Amino acid sequence: MRVLFVTTPTKAPGHHRVPLAWALRAAGHEVCLADRPNLVDDITRTGLTAVPIGEVLEADENIAASERLREGAGIAADVPDPEDLMRIEETRPEKLTYDFMHGVLTVMTTTVFRTFSPPSTIAELVDFARDWRPDLVLWDPLVFAGAVAARACGAAHARLLYGLDMVALMRGRYLEAMGRRPPEWREDPLEEWLAPALERYGCAFGEDVVTGQWTIDPVPPSQQLPTGIRYVPMRHVPYNGPSVVPKWLREPPERRRVCLSLSLPHPEVTGGDRVPVDALLEALDGLDVEVVAPSTPLLRSATRELPGNVRLVDSVPLNELLPSCSAIIHQSDVWTLHTAFAHGIPQLVLPGELWDIPMRAAQVHDAGIGLAVPDVEHATAAELRGMLLRVLEEPSFARNAARLQAELMGTPAPSDTVPRLERLTAEHRRRTG
Repeated sequence: MRVLFVTTPTKAPGHHRVPLAWALRAAGHEVCLADRPNLVDDITRTGLTAVPIGEVLEADENIAASERLREGAGIAADVPDPEDLMRIEETRPEKLTYDFMHGVLTVMTTTVFRTFSPPSTIAELVDFARDWRPDLVLWDPLVFAGAVAARACGAAHARLLYGLDMVALMRGRYLEAMGRRPPEWREDPLEEWLAPALERYGCAFGEDVVTGQWTIDPVPPSQQLPTGIRYVPMRHVPYNGPSVVPKWLREPPERRRVCLSLSLPHPEVTGGDRVPVDALLEALDGLDVEVVAPSTPLLRSATRELPGNVRLVDSVPLNELLPSCSAIIHQSDVWTLHTAFAHGIPQLVLPGELWDIPMRAAQVHDAGIGLAVPDVEHATAAELRGMLLRVLEEPSFARNAARLQAELMGTPAPSDTVPRLERLTAEHRRRTG
């Protein structure tokens, strides 16, 4: 069969697709990945086939849009708290009113979903899909153009998650709240946007264009959200991109090794720049550990000199580094988090503050596989040192991390998932014209 991946136009999420794409290729299927022209080189470096679709979309444009949003641009007057309207991860019952959720979905549709799937990109993707005729379209959860293109060409389609399913969680709660309102008072920002887009290609709106005919989920089953939709579990297989294992990493560490990874994408928006780097370096100074820290702008911003036990490296494949580590310090970005899960590594998390980042950090804490710093911006060196020592020295963290690793290893690998995708595709595919 032919499989078309439709991907988020940012580099960071792209690596989660590669193991499944190669598993499909290895099983004899044709695979290509559609993305913006500025992502083509990143795709082809994986050995996969790229299809440039739409115009160049730089990350800075998304950041600027988010910043304008956070300042309250275009916010409806009846929304209680305009500054919270990017909080699709909100779970507090007292906040989840119809007006609040309507505001969140309106803002997300206007500034995120439409940005990733403008009319010109949808049209170009539909043209390609009708010409190439994929059997299955796998689309990232923010790129609804994939669902529209699948509907237009009759392909089966599913979402491919890389983190927690915040869209389906908020969507389900919103539909419940909307269903309690009189019909004349019901407004649906996603349907208002997607229905006309679908009509242009002879299709009608349905919930499958929001949450897929099914959803492939790499999150460990114990951490999946209660959305009620159909999931196909698939083990997260770490992929770090082209990389080289340095000689020093092939030698066993002389003392406990800790990975320090400060690499949250778009830190200006996600709150990743709140980490008190000088306090963190002070916390590490003098500990009987070797700290390996990939160089990042945030780490380079430190005014304090690097302690002698910190090895700053230009780059290192995380998947190869973590097996030699006793713990990892990171900001709860999903790719680092899932790689740590895969290797059973206890964690100290300094979380950002947007999307599913705080929820993932809370899950690490609740599962007993690590600790989450409660107030990152104001954390002291003493607090950080004490939390890291707990993670390193209390056996329960390593035990719980190993338990979660075993759970993850018990879910199907990408190669094991392919036969199920073949069956689901045959069940849902609807050929047109």
